[in-house]
Amino acid sequence: MALKKIMLEEEEVPKKWYNILPDLPRPLPPFIDPQTREPGGGIAPKIFPKEILIQEFSQNRWIDIPEEVLEVYKIWRPTPLIRAIRLEKALRTPARIYYKYEGVSPTGSHKPNTAVAQAYYNMKEGIARLATETGAGQWGSALAFGCMVFGLKSTIYMVKVSYNQKPYRRIMMECFGANVYPSPSDKTEAGRKILKEDPENPGSLGIAISEAVEDALVNEDTNYAIGSVFNHVLMHQTVVGLEAKKQMEMVEDYPDIVIGCIGGGSSFSGLFWPFYYDKVSKKAPKELEILAVEPTACPSITKGEYTYDHGDTARITPLVPMYTLGHDFIPPPIHAGGLRYHGKAPTLCLLNYTGDVKTVAYNQVEVFEAARLFIQTEGIIPAPEPAHAIKAVIDEALKCKESGEDKVILFNLCGHGYFDMQAYSDFLSGKLLPYEYPAEKVKEAMEKLKKLYPWLEEVKRKYIGA
Repeated sequence: MALKKIMLEEEEVPKKWYNILPDLPRPLPPFIDPQTREPGGGIAPKIFPKEILIQEFSQNRWIDIPEEVLEVYKIWRPTPLIRAIRLEKALRTPARIYYKYEGVSPTGSHKPNTAVAQAYYNMKEGIARLATETGAGQWGSALAFGCMVFGLKSTIYMVKVSYNQKPYRRIMMECFGANVYPSPSDKTEAGRKILKEDPENPGSLGIAISEAVEDALVNEDTNYAIGSVFNHVLMHQTVVGLEAKKQMEMVEDYPDIVIGCIGGGSSFSGLFWPFYYDKVSKKAPKELEILAVEPTACPSITKGEYTYDHGDTARITPLVPMYTLGHDFIPPPIHAGGLRYHGKAPTLCLLNYTGDVKTVAYNQVEVFEAARLFIQTEGIIPAPEPAHAIKAVIDEALKCKESGEDKVILFNLCGHGYFDMQAYSDFLSGKLLPYEYPAEKVKEAMEKLKKLYPWLEEVKRKYIGA
């Protein structure tokens, strides 16, 4: 095949999002209100617009994308699907490697696909401001952009270690009009409490979520927006996979394996959900393998427990069914800030539990080695997060080299790394360490969770069955 870049026309941007809930192998376990120990959304109706809540629990397979959202999407969508021919040649593999490149968005990642939609629905319901958390800054910058487009104010609580490591992400958010605070901050009760106990706390996504949710709860004109994990977020990202399906049809190809990095799970789910639909509806022309990749420094699925846990450190949110390292998890300061979350999306966790999705973990040194090869062959500097997917892609391509199989590999290059030069500098100077999160820390966290909620095992057996 001579084509390297496969493009769609502007009018071919998907008009509907795909919702996986009707096609899951078993019903998704419900959220649990820790006060009643029964299914319930807890604070969700107080911090999300009605349309978002409807989408979160909808059993409709296809959800219309509002025209106003589509018009904003067309600033950068459709995004290119690229055949990694030079990488294939360097690996001497018979595999065909494709990547969907989301780094062409205004903020350089996939995140605006949901940020624009969430800002729109909040604007329609008269909300004046949105509060959120961000790790590496991709989500924060995307929400700041979405709010700017629809005339909302935005407040971003950025994990302190990333706030210090990635100042240009903060500046980008401020250019879009956002107020950005290092988390834990002195702006909320949750932040002040943590700073009092540990003034040097480096922060975590769990802490930043607590601050953003509190901000939304105490201010009537403010709602909360989330960048991953929840169903509606992952559904908004399916424009990525739906476009990729059309583009692969154009070159008469179809993946044997779909690969993506996972922090909360939105970029990966946005790519694989539409192909999963082909699989369950018997439309896929071949067997499909789905492979998620996480860091060994934050191995929620590969080392965590599938149970109920809070999505935030202050335990403001309801209990969510997911693989978790514990809501008190403080990650080591690795550079893949977008992958430093203690849990994962409930849909992704369920599919991993049922065996429909496989998960592997890599350390950051081998991940950056893979990124270097990608840079030197494809010419794009990937963000540290999708560099994890690149490592898995290379491993799979080398397996094909050994076996002689000409598999088709598709992955999501969900963002560029042009704001991550410090990470690459640390790698090139040998400062990065191949950190692995200790299994004993996970065990301690699970024991603490069970002491906090002695009834948790009963609820887990009832709804998860594990």
